[in-house]
Amino acid sequence: MLKIGLTGNMGSGKTTVSKVFEILGVPVFYADDEAKKTMVTDPVLIAGIKSAFGTKAYFEDGALNRKYISGIVFNNEKKLKELNALVHPAVFRAFDTWAANIKDAPYLVKEAALLFESDSYKLCDYTIMVQAPLEDRIKRVMQRDNLSRIEVESRNAQQFSDKQKTALANYVIKNDNVQLVIPQVLELHRVFSSIVVGH
Repeated sequence: MLKIGLTGNMGSGKTTVSKVFEILGVPVFYADDEAKKTMVTDPVLIAGIKSAFGTKAYFEDGALNRKYISGIVFNNEKKLKELNALVHPAVFRAFDTWAANIKDAPYLVKEAALLFESDSYKLCDYTIMVQAPLEDRIKRVMQRDNLSRIEVESRNAQQFSDKQKTALANYVIKNDNVQLVIPQVLELHRVFSSIVVGH
C-alpha cells in the first residue's frame, strides 16, 4: 500500500489538510497524537524516559509529567534529541502496526510535524509539505496554543525551515489565503489514486 508522508511547520494547516484526506476516505495516522499516547502506553518507551529523565517524568497514576519534561528539553538541545531518539522508534512501531491493519484504502497518510527531522519520510513513498506564510503561522499558533510570540518562534526554530522541508518534499500544498486548499488536496488524491491503479 502506498504511504504518503504529510508535514508542515507549526500553524501551517497540516491537520486541516489531513481532515480533507479523511473526508475523501483516506486513513490518516497522526504521529504527534500517537507520540503522546505511546509515552504513556509503550512499556519500552516509558522505561527509556524514566531512565533518561528520572522517575519524576511520570506521576504516580502513570500520567506523563509534561511540564517537568518540557522544562528540561525546552532549552537543552541534547536532552531534546535524547527524548526524540526514544519517542520516534515507538511511533514507528505504532505506525507499522496501524498500517498493517488497513486493507481496503487506496493509500494512507502519515501526518507528522517532524517527518523529515525524524527520518520517517524515508519510510514513505511520497511526501507532501503544507506551506503557509510565517506571519500567518505565528499568529495561528499564538491564538491556538495561547503562547507568546517568543515561545512560538523558539519552537519553530527547533524544526527544519520551510525551505529545507520544501526541498525534501515531493509535493507542496500552499495554504496562503490565495490558493484554495481543497482543490490542491483533490488533485493530489487523484494523483495518488492513479499511481495505486497503475501498480
